[in-house]
Amino acid sequence: MGAFPTKSIRVPVRFAVPALFVAGLLLARPAHTAAQEGRPPAARLRPATERPAPGHALDTASAPAPRPCKIAFYNVENLFDTTDDPATRDDAFTPRGRRRWSEERCAAKCARIARVLADLSARGGGEAAVVGLAEVETRALAERIAADTSLRGAGYAVVHEESADERGIDVALLYRRDRFTAEGHRAVPVVVPGEPRLATRDILTLWGRLDGRPFFFLAAHWPSRRGGAEASAHRRRAAGAEMRRIVDSVQQADPTVCIVAMGDFNDDPVDASLTECLRARATLPAPGSGDLYNPFCTLYRAGRGTLVYRGEWNLFDQIVVCERLAAAPAGAPRLAADPQTGAHAAIFRPDYLLLRTGPDRGTPFRTYSGNRYTGGYSDHLPVYIRLE
Repeated sequence: MGAFPTKSIRVPVRFAVPALFVAGLLLARPAHTAAQEGRPPAARLRPATERPAPGHALDTASAPAPRPCKIAFYNVENLFDTTDDPATRDDAFTPRGRRRWSEERCAAKCARIARVLADLSARGGGEAAVVGLAEVETRALAERIAADTSLRGAGYAVVHEESADERGIDVALLYRRDRFTAEGHRAVPVVVPGEPRLATRDILTLWGRLDGRPFFFLAAHWPSRRGGAEASAHRRRAAGAEMRRIVDSVQQADPTVCIVAMGDFNDDPVDASLTECLRARATLPAPGSGDLYNPFCTLYRAGRGTLVYRGEWNLFDQIVVCERLAAAPAGAPRLAADPQTGAHAAIFRPDYLLLRTGPDRGTPFRTYSGNRYTGGYSDHLPVYIRLE
């Protein structure tokens, strides 16, 4: 595919950021990438069904004062429905599969995840206005979580796109309709150089207005460490570079848009995929640098984590923000300290999310231990940031 004709893009004014985002992304990526996807990436642009806020999408003069809220992310681990999809490797999570996955177990897990999100919102500092989820097989499962009685008052809407992941697990976003007005979303494939057939999760993007101010969200689940951390590192570097290209396109379109990138990055905050490829820094970015700020670096250096592998904690689940949120001018939305810890990032770890007995006491309470059903939540802990 040749150069994308940026001047030919004709979209409503409210899509000014997405239009330049699509054009910039196409121009920044290698020409072979779009061809490998089998269709022009612009075809994956999805307008939201809700009516956008009146006025220009980038005009913040009339925006109300920021209200406290949380932005959260949770890898819910293997949330499958019970139907066997012949196109994916989901056989274990079927009634006849080795996990003996049933409708009752699926319903129980959805209810448990909803309870976690409700409790996270109830913690001081504002409700969770936007939530990213990883390892969700279908949109219907995300909608099931959003419709649970514990979250019914939140009125969450769901954004989900099927990805090429070989197991069929995807990323989803939930947002409160009373806080966020969606204007569109797009799923961006991750293509690893030299491995055009690698099936992995897309980067899900969502843009609109949070309390009247323009925001752009990215949610991702980067390639795993299967085969070893070093042997697979190039895949996560490719995912980080792709996410960086999206951020650059949005910042070039309008530097006043607030950008939040979240995900299970399968790397810690100090790894090159984040520090070099995504340019997510441990300190506040220099003005005008375009770098992102990663508040989870502080937690990582303090020995905190969101999952345990071979007895060691890793902090793969993170949320990073643009310079505008990290060092906001007066009256604008900004990253805020957690009222209980004083940190700018938080890991949500109530006792019920952790094993209480046995040799793995204090680690995340999973749904399965091997093939044995234990009725837990996930092998990851949720994370969040606060905005005010």
